[in-house]
Amino acid sequence: MIVENRAGAGGTMGTTFVARSTDHNALLFTAASHNLAPSLYRSPGYDPIKDFSGVAYVGNAGFVIAVPGTLGVDSLRDYIKAIKAKPGELNYSSAGNGGATHLTRASFLANVGGKMQHIPMKATGDAINEVLAGRTQGTAAAVPAIIGFKNDARIKMLAYTGAKRSPLLPDLPTAAEAGAPGYKYDTWFGILAPKSMPREEIDKIHAAMDKVLADATVQARLTRLGIDAEQMSVEAFDSLLRKDFDAAGPLVKASGANIE
Repeated sequence: MIVENRAGAGGTMGTTFVARSTDHNALLFTAASHNLAPSLYRSPGYDPIKDFSGVAYVGNAGFVIAVPGTLGVDSLRDYIKAIKAKPGELNYSSAGNGGATHLTRASFLANVGGKMQHIPMKATGDAINEVLAGRTQGTAAAVPAIIGFKNDARIKMLAYTGAKRSPLLPDLPTAAEAGAPGYKYDTWFGILAPKSMPREEIDKIHAAMDKVLADATVQARLTRLGIDAEQMSVEAFDSLLRKDFDAAGPLVKASGANIE
């Protein structure tokens, strides 16, 4: 397998290249943000559903909701109360407009009925630094990006947004456990192929990926990356893609994110 990085326009350039491929050799490793492009860009260059077939689901990862240690809240329930007590007065930092950390926070606020000002930064590290300095009153970050601060008094981790606790932070409750019933936000990772790829080729790749994902060494590596590995049939993955796509539009609209 040859890895070819085609950066640009939030990943849409590389995705468009795969969508238009007809040689049955191009694959795309992507995340849930794949389904967000039509809501963020006026002309992304591809249709996430019509132009792609699911090949192999790899796993999913949630995010950590964190606040400054000086904010004076000790739990997610306290944080929700503080947000509601000052609607629109508190702010949160993210890794960028329309990105996963932005949408994590936006979906959280929609779930709890709160309002905050969004401060987009250029990267997750920048967003975390704003919290460490006390300039913003919260952020969301992937576990590997923030776990190094778990014993830092300048930041307090309140909850994990996945469906179950992160194995890297087993003592950190899920948001649903901590005060946001029914709330879950994670991003999936998987391999897609252009719609033109024959089903027999998809099945071969899927079978090979099943073997890879069953390997204990691979599972351990994914866990260290904050990814909860899971095997899923091609049909189940395609169903997930459609469900995720249907949810993407309303989520982006609620967040106010727009890149073009």
